[in-house]
Amino acid sequence: MSAPIDRDQVQHVGRLARLTLRDDEVPALTEQLVKILGFVAQLQEVSTDGIEPTAQVGVDRLPFRPDEPHACLPREVVLREAPETAGGGFVVPAFIQE
Repeated sequence: MSAPIDRDQVQHVGRLARLTLRDDEVPALTEQLVKILGFVAQLQEVSTDGIEPTAQVGVDRLPFRPDEPHACLPREVVLREAPETAGGGFVVPAFIQE
């Protein structure tokens, strides 16, 4: 595997994912990322010679239960928990950089 992951790299990945990482979270996330990259390295060792690429994975069966409407929480209750609302719905941050 390549060089170990350092604190700056973990924070950089966090920024890319738009996460605000607390200082006490960084060591655990560093360990998790090292493990993930280790698993990726294991996968790279597997020979895929002669294996056709998968273009599409189809669903061969229906869901386990029918999708039927049922009673839900009143809109006021749901929106009461939101940090910000407008026009009877949730306000979410823009995902396109301006």
